[in-house]
Amino acid sequence: MEYVLKTNALKKVYGHYKALNGLSMNVPKGSIYGFVGKNGAGKTTLIRLVCGLQEPTDGEFFIYSIGSKEKEIVKSRRRIGAVVETPSIYLDMTAPDNLKEQYRILGLPSYDGIPDLLELVGLKDTGKKKARNFSLGMRQRLGIAIALAGNPDFLILDEPVNGLDPQGIVETRELILKLNRKYGITVLISSHILDELSKLATHFGFIDSGHMVKEISAADLENACRKCTRITVSDTGILSRVLDELNMEYTVLSENDADIFGKISVTELTLKLSGQNCEVTSMQERDESLENYYINLVGGERNE
Repeated sequence: MEYVLKTNALKKVYGHYKALNGLSMNVPKGSIYGFVGKNGAGKTTLIRLVCGLQEPTDGEFFIYSIGSKEKEIVKSRRRIGAVVETPSIYLDMTAPDNLKEQYRILGLPSYDGIPDLLELVGLKDTGKKKARNFSLGMRQRLGIAIALAGNPDFLILDEPVNGLDPQGIVETRELILKLNRKYGITVLISSHILDELSKLATHFGFIDSGHMVKEISAADLENACRKCTRITVSDTGILSRVLDELNMEYTVLSENDADIFGKISVTELTLKLSGQNCEVTSMQERDESLENYYINLVGGERNE
């Protein structure tokens, strides 16, 4: 398998704080790679190193097989477009003028590609409207357009849907899928919004405290996510006691809801609960969510 980005025992230390602690990851060519971790896990630090905004303390990374310690890494970085933390746009400029400025920075000889780029990101009709009057979703898409100005084949997006309204999330998601499927651009998405990532990613890397906990394809992740039965009862305290007696694995979600893992005898369970005056309101088969998988993988509380 060909990889766009590989890191080998990458470390970044700030004083006594280890932002990256021996991170090794592999981003396959043509993938949408979901880079998953809590805030402060090291996601943005990795992106800043890859983009050349900072230098590693130790270890090495490879962009299209060119090592970060080689002079040719500069050429490999020219194949990257990135939106790091927030879109780099001029608020007092229109969308076309923002792109013209980026074209000048990159030394591109012609502005001919700007109309097509604006159409691609859904901003062709913004006219003389300045970016400061754009919605957050429009600003995000303009930031992506600027990242695409140099015609990269590797796009890095740091929390691209953070703070967006539902419409902005959908528009950004559809754009990312289009860039990947129609234009073959490999996309690395850093995010802690796991539900949205599950609709996009073909591969996942789960990072915690600066090191990679697990890398897995979306297909293998789907197989790994256990099926469960979501049950709603009048008292999960009673439910817990009954499930303990039956040696069943479960997770209590609230006073009335719980997930039960493994096969259950519905008749036996409901009879035991009824015998202790615990009413069953509903039962529904479900797949384990990406969020639950991540929490079980790294431990700790949900990261809202």
